[in-house]
Amino acid sequence: MAAKKILNDPRNVVSEMIEGLVLANDGRVRKLDGVDAIVRTDLPAGKVALLIGGGSGHEPVFHGFVGANMADGAACGQVFAAPSPEIVYEAAKAVHRGNGIVFLYGNYAGDNMNFDIASEMLEDDGIDVRTIRVRDDVAAAPPERMDDRRGVAGDLYMIKIVGGAATELTDIDEVERVARKAEAAIRSIGVAVSPGSIPETGKLTFELGEDEIEVGMGAHGEAGVSRQKLAPADDVADQLADALLRDLPFHGGDEVALLINNLGATTMMEMLIVNRRIRQILADRNISVHRSDVGTYLTVQEMAGFSITLMKLDAELKHFLDLPCDSFGFKQP
Repeated sequence: MAAKKILNDPRNVVSEMIEGLVLANDGRVRKLDGVDAIVRTDLPAGKVALLIGGGSGHEPVFHGFVGANMADGAACGQVFAAPSPEIVYEAAKAVHRGNGIVFLYGNYAGDNMNFDIASEMLEDDGIDVRTIRVRDDVAAAPPERMDDRRGVAGDLYMIKIVGGAATELTDIDEVERVARKAEAAIRSIGVAVSPGSIPETGKLTFELGEDEIEVGMGAHGEAGVSRQKLAPADDVADQLADALLRDLPFHGGDEVALLINNLGATTMMEMLIVNRRIRQILADRNISVHRSDVGTYLTVQEMAGFSITLMKLDAELKHFLDLPCDSFGFKQP
């Protein structure tokens, strides 16, 4: 059965969504003429630029995370599809302020190819571009194949930290160093309870039985690591935490940031119950939580389920993570 959505022409969902997003930012961002990209309206000269991007349909990531101490612009693809090289190129030219550009996006084949093409075009223009690919999904591949891992909800912490670094640091080499440190310190895993759908067709991204869940499901409906019977929240949380903690690995005495992300249709009640259990597990292992973020950061339309992200922190990463920020999808006073 097709999913019900309140839309106009399904072929126009991205352009109409961007128009609404720009208006919701009350003048802090603008849409570029002729391409699906948004940029900040208040970028100072000499700033190291941070450009993010990816497929639409995962709101508020990526385009909802453009703002002060976050990203400077976002290149928007169609639903679950990478932005074209032309969109990335035009967005990058719009955010460039003479001090280089950092690209930050999830590690998916289409995004990798199109951002790389745009990077080559920019380098032909004499613009310094550095690329950071988020690879936090532990379910996508084993640790020895990090380059095969997907970027999921860890995008939020990455954008927050690199956005802060790109604001405070004037040397693009230093911004890249902070970004690579952050990328190496973050791990995520998710579980799907029911599928999302594609707005243009209404078709479901995958199928699950009434009493089934899928552990490790990807952000576009990619297969996870196991399909199993629905279990109590504590049992599911235990299973996900075990996969996360042994991957980095995390040890007693570590300090972490914890993110519980709603994949689209999960209630706050469920996420808080999971948060309760994860905090118990971390306390039992003498892992301290510097901060918790529980909310909707990376979605898959109306997919029901959640993901857990842990980021190992040091003083420098904490500083950039805790800077105030102001974007449509994430604000921090």
